[in-house]
Amino acid sequence: MITTPKSLRLIACTPATPSRPLFVFLPGMDGSGALLQPQVAGLSSGFDIRCLSIPPDDLNGWDELTEQVAALIQIEQQRHPGRMTTVCGESFGGCLALKLFTRFPKLCDQLILVNPASSAQRQPWIGACSSLTQLLPAPIYQLSTFSLCNLLIESHRVSRSTRQQLLTAMQAVRPQSAAWRLALLRQFRLEDLSLDRVHQPVLILASEVDRLLPSQSEAKRLSRFLPNTTIVHLPDSGHACLLEDQLNLSAILKSQGVCPDLSLSTLPVNAPTQAAAAL
Repeated sequence: MITTPKSLRLIACTPATPSRPLFVFLPGMDGSGALLQPQVAGLSSGFDIRCLSIPPDDLNGWDELTEQVAALIQIEQQRHPGRMTTVCGESFGGCLALKLFTRFPKLCDQLILVNPASSAQRQPWIGACSSLTQLLPAPIYQLSTFSLCNLLIESHRVSRSTRQQLLTAMQAVRPQSAAWRLALLRQFRLEDLSLDRVHQPVLILASEVDRLLPSQSEAKRLSRFLPNTTIVHLPDSGHACLLEDQLNLSAILKSQGVCPDLSLSTLPVNAPTQAAAAL
């Protein structure tokens, strides 16, 4: 495990396999890399997987988060030089991934965005929730996570145990930190990024049943800024799609040529793999 002075960590999800490409997962607002776990078994046949863990009381801004994540990735790369690095950012982590790629354009080789929260600045509820969350007493805040959890997932596609893991991760984040991360999303603007520096291939997963953010339209918008983009539409998925039993990220990545070495034995027949080229 590698740490920075402010305790961001890259957690090894599988035994170290330096012969495989590095896969770095940047999580949503919960900051818990553990929520990639439903996808790890499939991905592990083709990647050496690391998940970013953000402390539940972290109050770093975008610049500090970006620099610390870059430092963690660079340490991993220096340990095993020459291998390809793929960054996958989900929701809040998608915004962090975009910051990372524009600030350090030569750091990584491929970018995957899963329902990125880059549209949050245009959602009126973000500001209201940011202001309200920091005022909530801890017990009320804990209760509010149940309602938010129902917005994040399609409950019939997520197992009871996985849903409980999501709740636990959400409730571990302190109200002040949750409010701060919402405020960061409100500040995030694509127009402020040097997206013309991103020449790497970009794969965007966009859920059609996302009740939290307009992920379909945001994927199309992002493709106008990032010309080397492919969009994969997920017709039955909610916002936190990586938690769904029916979704296999390794199947999608193999179908798009992101990692040809992924084992076919891990790919279910019904895994959603249909892709639509970005406009």
